[in-house]
Amino acid sequence: MFKKIIIIFLCLSNNNLASEEYFLSLRNDKVYLRQGPSFAHPIKIIYKKKYLPVLIQDESGNFRKIRDHENNSGWIHLSQLSKKKSAIIIDDNLMVFKHPTLYSKPQVILEKGRLCLVIKCKNDWCKIKVDKYNGWIKKNSLWGRI
Repeated sequence: MFKKIIIIFLCLSNNNLASEEYFLSLRNDKVYLRQGPSFAHPIKIIYKKKYLPVLIQDESGNFRKIRDHENNSGWIHLSQLSKKKSAIIIDDNLMVFKHPTLYSKPQVILEKGRLCLVIKCKNDWCKIKVDKYNGWIKKNSLWGRI
């Protein structure tokens, strides 16, 4: 009886872990978002932005159901996804600072929707790289893998 309870518990706990949402990013400059989890399904969107962050919501074989920052959803093959840390700026006219404090020197102002690579995060701040600029921004101003 005790073995049956443990087996049922393990089965239920694995399902909960699989339903957990997490972020990945696009591996290539051209990635197809499909209507279903196979190459036979038609293409909905062609993404042309490497490292664009996507939220993984479900899986079916080698395909992952994703949602992007504009709430588009569909299926992408696992080979087209990467663990590279990237994020989209969700606040308008966001200031990037030299150090993780509001009192440090401003580096640049970023527009809403700008893609950035995340170098590291510390407390409420993330160090990002955008073009030739490096700096710190508030973590709650980002959508993506941080």
